[in-house]
Amino acid sequence: MKSLVLAEKPSVGRELARVLGCRNMGTHLENDDYVVTWALGHLVTLCPPDWYGPEFKHWKLGNLPMLPPTLETMVIDKSKEQYEVVKGLLDRDDVSDVIIATDAGREGELVARWILKQAHCRKKCRRLWISSQTDLAIRTGFANLKDAEDYDSLYAAAESRSYADWYIGYNVSRAMTCHFDTRLSAGRVQTPTLALMTAREDEIENFTGRFYWTLKADFGAFRASWYSQDNSVRITDENKAKEFETTLKGAKGNISKVNSVPKSEKPPLAYDLTELQRDANNMLGFSAKETLDTLQRLYEIHKIVTYPRTDSRYITADIVPTLPDRLLALADTPFGQRASSIMKNGIRTDLSRLVNDDLVSDHHALLPTEQKPNLSALSTAERNLWELVMIRFLECLSADYRYRTTTVEAEVNGERFLARLTVAEEQGFRDVARDVGRRSAAPDTEEEDCESGIASITEGTEIEVKDVVLKRNATLPPARYTEADLLYAMEHAGKFVEDAELKKRLENGLGTPATRADIIEKLINSNCIVRQDKVLVPTAKGRELVRLVPKQLKSAELTGKWEQRLYAIANGTESEKTFVEDIKRNASELVTQVIENKDKFDPSLMGDGQKSCPHCEWPMVRVLDEEGRVHYVCQRFSCGYEEMHIKKSVGTKTLVAKAVVKESHYRPNNRKTQNGVSPVQMKTHSYNRDDGGGTFADFIKASRERHEKRRH
Repeated sequence: MKSLVLAEKPSVGRELARVLGCRNMGTHLENDDYVVTWALGHLVTLCPPDWYGPEFKHWKLGNLPMLPPTLETMVIDKSKEQYEVVKGLLDRDDVSDVIIATDAGREGELVARWILKQAHCRKKCRRLWISSQTDLAIRTGFANLKDAEDYDSLYAAAESRSYADWYIGYNVSRAMTCHFDTRLSAGRVQTPTLALMTAREDEIENFTGRFYWTLKADFGAFRASWYSQDNSVRITDENKAKEFETTLKGAKGNISKVNSVPKSEKPPLAYDLTELQRDANNMLGFSAKETLDTLQRLYEIHKIVTYPRTDSRYITADIVPTLPDRLLALADTPFGQRASSIMKNGIRTDLSRLVNDDLVSDHHALLPTEQKPNLSALSTAERNLWELVMIRFLECLSADYRYRTTTVEAEVNGERFLARLTVAEEQGFRDVARDVGRRSAAPDTEEEDCESGIASITEGTEIEVKDVVLKRNATLPPARYTEADLLYAMEHAGKFVEDAELKKRLENGLGTPATRADIIEKLINSNCIVRQDKVLVPTAKGRELVRLVPKQLKSAELTGKWEQRLYAIANGTESEKTFVEDIKRNASELVTQVIENKDKFDPSLMGDGQKSCPHCEWPMVRVLDEEGRVHYVCQRFSCGYEEMHIKKSVGTKTLVAKAVVKESHYRPNNRKTQNGVSPVQMKTHSYNRDDGGGTFADFIKASRERHEKRRH
């Protein structure tokens, strides 16, 4: 009898099969003991609303809320062929049990369990749980398989999350779209994330700046900044600032205090996915999705980093004995000398900052694997990101940065002046990045106001102000979010909540490290935000959505409560059934709030510079389909007009051909069709998305498919 190994992706399945010694059988790989197959990510998903009744095929308020007692699964159309392959292998008489080898995490568990559920598989299941794709890790994992039942709670949490997104996403998105007559998609993660950006935009628009002054006194040997009694360098009164400038020049005083203190700084924590995405955005200009995709290749194809979608910045005690092998693997890289030095002098004895079993859930922090990297096989992006991970790994194992800070306080005419000098005594972990000509992502401790002239100053020394430099400054509005800033805000969403108890519930932030990049991309694809250089800017549509959406969905509190309860389900301390019933009640309440909202969506806010619909004059949004063709989509839901523009070359001229993809349902003089059905009721398409009602890309694809069917 044989064990069927179910991987999440073909590339992973083939690697597992290679290590297990399986041969290629066309649709799968096999030997005397194992049959290896794979999913393509999700092969099975939750059924869309119209599966539960023909009335849900039409988008109208009268059918809301949609609350099926139980949610059923179905095979994804584009994945049917692979699903049939997997099901056929599961049904084989010589297959006695299943080894779940999908990604070791909440979503990976869902991928496998839904396939097994859809296939009505009742065979015994075991779980492969590994954090890297090296041959050693795979062999060790297969030698230590766990019972699948050990992960039932994790599966329950994943399924609960999916159910909750269905009930909230479909109901609120349909309610918003129908009630406000424009395509609006809302979800428990994407909407509060968008709200963070629109709130920042409001702050920028409402900002009223003011001037302030700073003053530096030149004492010859050094310069020092004026400080108030409450340690502020700002002088808010212009007359007072100019008075200082006049009275202090030539004035004499003395050094009232000299304080020299040795200090040290411990290495930064290891990377989790979110922290790496932030640093990659700041230092390499990578988007969050680009970082995740690149890191996935380093893990899956090159096998030189551990599991990428981790939310921990710590390692467990059992990883410590593997650190020498991970260092040894760096021998023939630019980090070889540093790794050798750490091996020779010993890994720092105090690893308490890095090792913490209690703060590691599914996966430990990002680390190099024990496999030697082939740097010539890496792309430029892969090499740059790999170096960031290696720098952080070696920093974690290096000595503290030690320095001495000398602070001099001077008094002139009763006013207080401060100067500082920071001198490095032992670079420690800060030398790691310099080995490869990079800058450490760790914050720099050195003071901006660093005066070398104070090194020989002693208390009581008389001084004279040789000159005064007065500078006028202006307060600045808050900056727009970069992707790095937004990732930090999503991770630390609790800081935006006043309630102390809810702050604790939001310790896991908005979304997960694995989903945050997709949320940002989804907001861009739905035309709610745009990238402008390095910043993210909410569009008029995005700001209108946040203005109109129920208050509960604007706040991170909702997802904070959800994530806290999902963690409880994963830990076996809460019931999946109780959670889902609460979500269904919440979905019903949110639909009621949308319907009772008397505000109107204002299309004029989106009209500046936009193409207008030829039927209803609402703004049309320009989007690209997967083949790069330009589409213009009317934002009025009851209109639905869409046209596609295709460039054609005729001789030396370039012509633009326009094709109607979807006719308008809008009737300016008679809002009813000949069958007496309102335009809103005529809307028949819907999308099965986890967090909302689908993106423009989904809409375009579905529209084109319907158009092709009608044409043929």
